[in-house]
Amino acid sequence: MSGLEKRIHDAVHGQPQPTVTVLSSLLAVEDELGYIPKEALDFVAGFSNATVNDVWAVASFYPNFRFEPPADHVVEVCWGASCHLLGAMGVFKSVLEAAGMEDEGDTPDQRLTVRMNTCLGACSQAPVMSMDHHLTGRVSPESAARNVAYLLEQEGHA
Repeated sequence: MSGLEKRIHDAVHGQPQPTVTVLSSLLAVEDELGYIPKEALDFVAGFSNATVNDVWAVASFYPNFRFEPPADHVVEVCWGASCHLLGAMGVFKSVLEAAGMEDEGDTPDQRLTVRMNTCLGACSQAPVMSMDHHLTGRVSPESAARNVAYLLEQEGHA
């Protein structure tokens, strides 16, 4: 069993809830790897006694699932109600500008993934952004751009 296969196996078998579904298995893999490789579709199909087509139907229905590895760093901007009302779209625009991007996705060099998130769970700190799963609240467009520039600068020196 390869390292990737072991991580898929452990993620699917390590689910703590009493009812395990195709969706919960895909979520477990996404949480573990940051994406869903083809091997996971095959494994989840066998584990769930489903066809690969059935698993793909579930996986492809949800737009937040990735099927390619994410970039080195992931920046998410919350656009939930509180964040949206307090300026999330300006924050998102400045993050894109700092990353040299026009819309969410991955930079061509795979250094950065930028995406919107429906809720980062820190509404009282709105607007909120996440950099590599570390939350920063009460961000402004200027501070968000500085955060992204700093992240990319540090990554260049790693």
